[in-house]
Amino acid sequence: MASDLISIAKSGTKAARVALDITAHNIANASTDGYVRRSAKTEELVAPGPIGSINNVSLSGVRVGGIVRNADQFRLSEVRRTTADVSRADAEVGGLQKIEAAIESSGIYDGIVGFESALQHLAADPVDPALRAAAIEAARAVASNFNIADNGLKAVGDGVRFEAGEAISNVNVLTQEIARVNVKMTRAPEGSSDQIALLDRRDQLLKELAGEVGISTSVDANNMVEVRIGSATGPVLVSQGTGATMSMLQGADGTISFEVDGAAVSVASGSLAGHEQALDEVAAMQVDLDNLAMAMAGAVNTAQANGSALDGTAGVALFAGTGAGNLALAFEDGALLATAPAGAVAGSRDPGNLDAMSAALETDGIAAGADKILFDVSATVKGRTVTRDTLALIADNATVALQAQAGVDLDAEAVNLVRFQQAFQASGRVMQVASDLFDTIIGIR
Repeated sequence: MASDLISIAKSGTKAARVALDITAHNIANASTDGYVRRSAKTEELVAPGPIGSINNVSLSGVRVGGIVRNADQFRLSEVRRTTADVSRADAEVGGLQKIEAAIESSGIYDGIVGFESALQHLAADPVDPALRAAAIEAARAVASNFNIADNGLKAVGDGVRFEAGEAISNVNVLTQEIARVNVKMTRAPEGSSDQIALLDRRDQLLKELAGEVGISTSVDANNMVEVRIGSATGPVLVSQGTGATMSMLQGADGTISFEVDGAAVSVASGSLAGHEQALDEVAAMQVDLDNLAMAMAGAVNTAQANGSALDGTAGVALFAGTGAGNLALAFEDGALLATAPAGAVAGSRDPGNLDAMSAALETDGIAAGADKILFDVSATVKGRTVTRDTLALIADNATVALQAQAGVDLDAEAVNLVRFQQAFQASGRVMQVASDLFDTIIGIR
């Protein structure tokens, strides 16, 4: 007969052994990050009939046609997209939280309120040296608060730029590695374990890359992936065996922008986008802080110029500097505080100009401005945190959906282990039966 039992049983044992090996591999790598469950693709072996009955076919066993990787490209793409969104939100929220901490810890609002309170106390007795010294110290403290806030923001900016630089380095490493995987992919036989391992590695690299910069991917007939930033029409990061180089540029205000092989690119997701947005917030906060410092200094210095010092001379500017970072006292002698109106005699107890100074600070809303800065950054952090948490939930759902399909279920693998072991034993039993039959036939006399 065209098909003999021994050949059929032999093919069955081979197929069962391969399936057992794959199942054992699945179990061993159940907790390996990025591992996708494999299964054996089996095909029937069909032999043609003998001469004269060529249209007849005979089943001749089974063979393993390849290894199937149980991963859906749509789900993989969705995981990469949601990972990029969460990474952007995480980086932005992290930067905003550092900005909030820097502003709150500087004590700007308390310093401004303390300075205004010292001026009100001085109005009760404008010639008291102790009260004048207290007002000077309060002015020094508020200037120091602005300096601390400015230094804190600069430190936040430096930290975020460092993180962005690390992300850029990681992007360049990942693109080169993906390009190498592309080259290796062309040499791996279709459906082989080598090809499946390369696909696992490639998808893991793509997920890591998406965490740094949002990407779009497409796969050609040779299983080589093309990677672009953002959409399918974005700048190319990886093409076949070539990876582009990404770089970061720093603006005069501390903000950053990006280039790929020297051409400017826009990044909308991934940690790089979050770092870019955080640095935009730092730059905006720096402007608000400088404006508030100069508004306070301007109000006080204008009032000083319109009054008289303790010795009757015209008042001079109390604050010097061009921003929050270099705001400082122009003098430290309390007697130079212009508490009396212009033209007042030496030793005047008239607090008219001191009242005008306090009114100017209130009219310009200096304390309210500091409070607004704190409120705005806190509200922004809260809003962005809600967005980040929502994106994280969406990303978790995408990961769960992928794991449900591509992940290893140990219970299912245990069942497969028993099933394929029984199939192996059954094929071995068929071989034994076939051998016994032939021995019996040969032994007939």
